[in-house]
Amino acid sequence: MSEKNHATVAVTGVTGALGSRIAARLADRGVPQLLVGRSPDHMPELPGAQRRGPAAYADASAMRKALEGASTLVLVSAHRTGRRLEEHASAVEAAIAVGVDRVLYVSLVGAAPTATYLNARDQWLTEQFLAGAGIRHTVLRAGFYTSTPAALADEEFVVSGPTNTGRAAFVTHEDIADVITAVALDEGPRSEHDGAILEITGPEALTLDEAVTRIAAATGRPYRYEPETLEQAFARRWRRGMSGNQIETWISWYQAIEKGEISVVTDVVPRLTGSPATPVSDAAWWPAPNTARGTAELAAPASAVGDAASGA
Repeated sequence: MSEKNHATVAVTGVTGALGSRIAARLADRGVPQLLVGRSPDHMPELPGAQRRGPAAYADASAMRKALEGASTLVLVSAHRTGRRLEEHASAVEAAIAVGVDRVLYVSLVGAAPTATYLNARDQWLTEQFLAGAGIRHTVLRAGFYTSTPAALADEEFVVSGPTNTGRAAFVTHEDIADVITAVALDEGPRSEHDGAILEITGPEALTLDEAVTRIAAATGRPYRYEPETLEQAFARRWRRGMSGNQIETWISWYQAIEKGEISVVTDVVPRLTGSPATPVSDAAWWPAPNTARGTAELAAPASAVGDAASGA
């Protein structure tokens, strides 16, 4: 553990797969933290960390109270509610009001106003808001999670979706957390990362069939990928009881892969962490089938892997 006196970092999303890893890494480095969220009782117990809340992004008063004393805010994206921009803006404005110096925002690779993946459009809107908010900030665009295909599999370990030849540079939660931690620890009054957009990806772009094949080899479980037409993808999800919004969001996830919008491979992981990006076959964690957001609620209660699919 470092002997350096670090500034206080507020971290949101600490009950999820990504936020919990970021908080754990900061704690290991002796960074004082404010763990901010709606369910303080569910937050991890970490040395040097205070639990703050309940504080939802949209609750400006609660967010101001929760963020009091922080120098940096790690803002993990909220769930898609139809008002995600407004919720993120409320959290950022609360941070500014209590003197937070900078925001590290977890966005998505492929974020754009006309992105195929619907969640990536919300992320772009927040990026634009931050650019004009008058606060130091860094945008950390995470690629699709390595764990997502495993979480999307059904009880027979089959992953089905409307993509064939498209590729994505799947990235582990651990690599994303390591990059965000490195940026958070760059604590000077100015940083080379101020105003930057860092795209965090895995080491290679794979088709879903290739990714699922590697997951099967890594886990020893019979995962396999079966492509669907758009019509088949809609019908299967509708029969399972998904809402129209859930269906549209998930199909857009697959279609973003098919269109190559998530295929970029960058050097951000090795450049900021000093270690190579983790290939799919070496991932440290695999969620159970049917635990991706939007599918878990249709199956038996699942463990806390609500952000197993990028687009949290």
